[in-house]
Amino acid sequence: MSLGEIVAILLAGVAAGTINTVVGSGTLVTFPTLLAFGIPPVTANVSNTVGLVPGSLSGAIGYRRELDGQGPRLLRLGVASLLGGVTGAVLLLVLPPAAFDAVVPVLIALGCVLVVLQPRISRAVTARAEARGLTRPEHGSLWVWVLVYLAGVYGGYFGAAQGVLLMAILGIGLTETMQRNNATKNVLALLVNLVAAVVFILVAHVNWAAAGLIAACRGAAS
Repeated sequence: MSLGEIVAILLAGVAAGTINTVVGSGTLVTFPTLLAFGIPPVTANVSNTVGLVPGSLSGAIGYRRELDGQGPRLLRLGVASLLGGVTGAVLLLVLPPAAFDAVVPVLIALGCVLVVLQPRISRAVTARAEARGLTRPEHGSLWVWVLVYLAGVYGGYFGAAQGVLLMAILGIGLTETMQRNNATKNVLALLVNLVAAVVFILVAHVNWAAAGLIAACRGAAS
């Protein structure tokens, strides 16, 4: 890896770490950077996921005040994220690389659509519940658990915009402030990234130079 490549990956890592804790789409910066330097797509994705873990941990710690009182919710939804992360990581390793190239753009587009529609959908869900004299469960209905699991599958398979998906799901399914949802999102994303990284370290090829640079920058910037 040349000096220019190291500097470029460092800069991409800093940029990604800065936006990842708040938005959850920092991989959209680092992943293309790794591809640009000739790292194969699956290896780039694996290495990027491993590099995500320190930044995800920093983000979760940074929002620890907003996590106060959310223990039961994190236990419930955390199981979904862990199972989803393992599923996604296994799918990445067993499916052909062509499937990765075909599916990822569709999932990113879905995440963007959910973000745009999230406020409208959330208002509609609230209005319907109020009309029926109901309130949304404190820790989310069963469909919230299922969607968090599917977001975990997506995150284990390809991490970009995982946080965007989670924020849309939590914003629609929970009656919480954006800051508290963001704190929950950071913990759930950490669990997905951590369990996927463990799978990749055990059975996949990791470009440790790239993963280390991303980890150092994103951890520092989060």
